Amino acid sequence: MSDQTVTIPDDRAFASFESECLCEEGWTIKYNKEGLTVWTQRLEEGKSVHKFKCRMVCKEVSAETMYDVLHDTEYRRKWDTNVIETFDIGKLTVNADVGYYSWNCPPPLKNRDVITLRSWLPIGKDYIIMNYSVKHTRYPPKKDMVRAVSIQTGYLIQCQGPKSCYLTYLAQVDPRGSLPKWVVNKSSQLLAPRAMRKINKACLKYSDWKQRHNPGFKPWLYPEQTTLPSIPLSELSIQHAESLENIDESSLADTQEREDSD
Repeated sequence: MSDQTVTIPDDRAFASFESECLCEEGWTIKYNKEGLTVWTQRLEEGKSVHKFKCRMVCKEVSAETMYDVLHDTEYRRKWDTNVIETFDIGKLTVNADVGYYSWNCPPPLKNRDVITLRSWLPIGKDYIIMNYSVKHTRYPPKKDMVRAVSIQTGYLIQCQGPKSCYLTYLAQVDPRGSLPKWVVNKSSQLLAPRAMRKINKACLKYSDWKQRHNPGFKPWLYPEQTTLPSIPLSELSIQHAESLENIDESSLADTQEREDSD
């Protein structure tokens, strides 16, 4: 990916992402408990970019099921309690599309949204799903949201047998704003582990749910099933963080955390 032109990731881009998911040099462990580890990486002082990585051992979950769950937008609306709105905008190739996602941030921060070019690739029995931010003229930033920037975000799913896998989540994101230190700490030590365990829990329930909701429809496996309109790359441009509003939320204090209903 160049700084200006939107491109579809090639094999080298996938290999680079996989390598970074597996590398532990230069990363600092912030959480390590019950088969789940969270690392952060210190970036340039004064920069608002945050980079962290989570890896979880998923028992009783196959790599194939994990791959389906992370792709299934309809199912995400059910299990992802942070999602405000998510939808696919259009397809680029058989393994690349463009989508919208908005999510709730910890109060009292403003909620965020993002437009991303997502691509995916099976590698033997393993899988990669990754994305980066793009701009589309039909989906400009909203007044009640902060448009965040995904520099590179995604998942590596490693098969460990018929009913076991490793899930690694790697995120390099600019949330557009000077965030208070408690947000960074809370994200690595509480929110990220909770989100990973929620994915694992969703996988355990997916088979039963999918049997009742269009069980044969999996366009990420069968591209001929897709109903998305084709989008030419010329309609997209790179989303540079510098072109977006930067807000200062560094002085906001943490509010009393609400317990999850589940």
